[in-house]
Order: sequence, then structure tokens, then C-alpha cells
Amino acid sequence: MRGPHNIWRLIQTGATLERTGAMRAVLDAMEAPAPLRVAARILGWPFAWLGEKGDPSMPAPARALSALGPAYIKFGQILSTRPDVVGDDMAQELRILQDKLPPFSIEQAKKAVEAEIGRPIDEVFSEFSEPVAAASIAQVHKARLAETGEIVAVKVLRPNIERRFRRDIDAFYFSASVIEFLSPASRRLRPTEVIEHFEGVVMGELDLRLESAAASEFAANTVDDDGFQLPEIKWNYSGRRVMTLGWADGLPLGDNAALDAAGHDRVALSERVLQLFLSHALRDGFFHADMHQGNLKVASNGDIIAYDFGIMGHIDEYTRRVYAEILYGFIRRDYRRVAEVHFEAGYVPADRDVDEFARALRAVGEPIFGMDATGISMGKLLAYLFEVTERFGMETRTELILLQRTMVVVEGVARSLNPKMNIWTVARPVVEEYIKQSIGPRAVASDLGKTLRVLSRFGPRLPGLVEAALVRQSQPPPIRSHSQWPGRVLFLTIGLAIGGGIVFLAEFLST
Repeated sequence: MRGPHNIWRLIQTGATLERTGAMRAVLDAMEAPAPLRVAARILGWPFAWLGEKGDPSMPAPARALSALGPAYIKFGQILSTRPDVVGDDMAQELRILQDKLPPFSIEQAKKAVEAEIGRPIDEVFSEFSEPVAAASIAQVHKARLAETGEIVAVKVLRPNIERRFRRDIDAFYFSASVIEFLSPASRRLRPTEVIEHFEGVVMGELDLRLESAAASEFAANTVDDDGFQLPEIKWNYSGRRVMTLGWADGLPLGDNAALDAAGHDRVALSERVLQLFLSHALRDGFFHADMHQGNLKVASNGDIIAYDFGIMGHIDEYTRRVYAEILYGFIRRDYRRVAEVHFEAGYVPADRDVDEFARALRAVGEPIFGMDATGISMGKLLAYLFEVTERFGMETRTELILLQRTMVVVEGVARSLNPKMNIWTVARPVVEEYIKQSIGPRAVASDLGKTLRVLSRFGPRLPGLVEAALVRQSQPPPIRSHSQWPGRVLFLTIGLAIGGGIVFLAEFLST
């Protein structure tokens, strides 16, 4: 229930941050101003005893977020890919949240597998290991299929994860409603719709049948992508709470020392991971939306292996074209065109000045060019972008939230491999190729062909539809009846009489 009882959950959140020492660490990492530090400590300290203790062996930020639950862990996973925002030390500490969380028992996992597959586990697997990775929603076991001897990964949902996640989502909804009530200006950001989108994405992650289907579709789309691999789904050994897939054998993409020792080119890897994401998003409109280091490995031949397909993003063809034009405009420094695209797509209200918006975009884009990533403060850049969107009345586009978030994560992953990578230089060839394919004479011909195919499907019905439209057009407009007015006057008279009676009674009782 999304009621005021969630106040307790929010108090517990602040108390846990204070009790674990995460409050100070976060404020230091974000370089918060002194007044905010003082206010946060004064408000948090009296309630610290109400917070969760967490695992003392973890660093403070990871300790607090893991104690608070899966939704908070997801947030920490995103921050772990942004050393430019939270600092290198905290980003390293938060990586614990990606796949090194406390596991649940192997006995519980085996019972879940048996219940899902409907067979004794010894008949299905000749070997079944202790957990090899434990994340916010599920954990993974290494196993060997009894029938073929193939080594596989078995993903099992955490017990009661649905109930715990629902509790956090309810608190987020309550927070969004409070923010919208106290700050009307925040409504343009649609905080409630943002939470709804987040809820839909993660609740889908809690059904592993959907994840298996997403992995199968993703594999079909990317089968010809050079330097990219996906493990094969084992449908006969998968269900709602269990998913079995081929074992991904490789080095973690976040272990730079191991990658260097194996002779892998980190610069090439950083460029490939970013270009693969852009290619999947623009070309296919279907992309891996959780591409942090914990879900990526590097095979012995240098291929990037992706797994964990619980969060996948989808964007329609029109939105992909808008997104590509915006990126391409920034790459070419054509800020006027970027501004026009925003207006054409309805992202900015039509009554705003396009030239003024273009100048504001230039102030955002120009500092990027001619600099490596170490010279750009992403925190300051995002702060300025927020000011621009607020000034021009832009609203949050819920259909782009996952795309934007993943772009931030992927850029962080690429930057961890090559701190000097420039996102615009690397993105340019992928975006230009998409522009050639989707915007121009070839795209117009393709669109016309699709339109003709749609018309051909409706061909037998077209005469009837046209006739019905013409009949409606030829009929005179209906005459509005005024018979409702007597009733309205009667209700108005009764309302005035009741109101007058209440006023008279109040006056009478007060004398």
C-alpha cells in the first residue's frame, strides 16, 4: 500500500545511511556543500539507532545499500560505473553490489530448482556447486547437465524477493507523491511515471521465463555481430524462478589487471562495448539495459560476452531516429538541428524559442569536443543539463529513461577500461551508419513500402471505411438539446439552499 506508513521506510533509509557511516562517505564523494552536510547529519544522527547495521565486512556505502534491499542495490550498481561522479574509491567499493552479495543456502536453491523443473535435482545435474555469484535479485550456481555433461549456469531467484522489492517500490511511490506535492515544479520530471517505468522493468526481471525469452531474441538479433557472444538458453531446464544457460567462460570486464595480464587491448574493448550498445539500440531497438561490469566478460579470443538479461530495453523506430539525429547533431556540432529535433518530437513546448534553446545546447556540447574524458566533469555537465531542461519546460520522457540510464552505465564501463575515451568520437561511426540507413532516400522508400503493405492488408476493408467516413461527413451536426438546463437549474437551486441553510445554522449556533 502506498500510504503514509512508508514514512517509516524513508526514515529507516536515512537512519541506515547514518548508522553505517554511508551518509558521511556519500556527502564527501559528492563534494556536498557545508550547509547540506550539516543539515543531513543533524537530521540523520538522532534516528541512527533505527537503521540497519548491515554487513560490517563491507565498505560503508555498499553495507548500507545491501542492508536496505534490492531496489537500493540496483541504484548502487549504477553508481559503481560512475567514478567521475562518486570518485574512484567509492565506485570500486560499490562494485561489490554487482555480484558479491551474501548468498542464500544451496539447500534453498536446490528446492527451488526441483519445484520449478519437476524432477529430482540429481536426475538433472550430475554436479551442482555452491553459489558462484550472488546479486540483488538472484544468485548463480555452476552445474553440469547429467544428460550431456555440458557445464551450465543455473540462475535462481532469491526467496521472497517479490515481497521485499514491492516494499521498496511502495516507498518510492510515496516519495514521488510527496515530492510532487511539496514541489509542483518537479512534476515536469514525472517522478511517479519514472517509478512506474522502473517498477515495470524490475518486476519483469522477477520472471525468469521473460528473461529467457529476451535472451533468445537478443541472440537472434546479434548473431552476426563480430566480437560479441551470448550464452545459449537451455529451455528444458528453465522456468519462472529458475533459468539455465551455457556457462560464460572468460575474465571479468572490470578486472583491468587480469585483462592486461592476458594481453587484451583495453582501449579496443572500451570502444567495442560502447559501439555494440549503440548498434543494438539504434539498429535493433532492443538492447541490454544492465551492462555493468558484473554482467560482462572477455573470452580468451577477445570477444565480449554478455549475460544476465533481466533488464532489456526497447525503443520504437521513430524514437530511434530522433535519438540518432540528436546524437548526430551533437557530433557535428549542429546545435540548431538538435534543437529543431527536440521541437519536432515534442520534447520541448512549441512556444519556446528554438534559437535560444540551440544556444543552451551549444553551451552543453562544446566543452566536450577536443577534450578527453578526464577533463569533463559529468556531475557539472548533468547539473547544467538539468538547468537547461527546467528553463525550457522539458518533461521527462519515460520511454527514454532506460536508454539514458544505460548510456550512462555503458559510458562508465568504457571509461573504466580507458579513462581517456571520448564518447562522441567513438560513437560517431555507429551513428553515421545508422543515419545513412534510416534517414534519406533509402529510408523514405522503405517507409513507403511499409505503408503500402499496411494498406494492402486493409485493402478489402478500405471501400467500407471510406464510405462510412463520407456518410459521417455528409450528415448535419447533431443539435444540442437544452432540455438539461431545467435539471441543472434545479440542482443549482437545491445546492444554494443547502449551502445557505448550513451558513444560517452555523451563525445561529455561534450566537
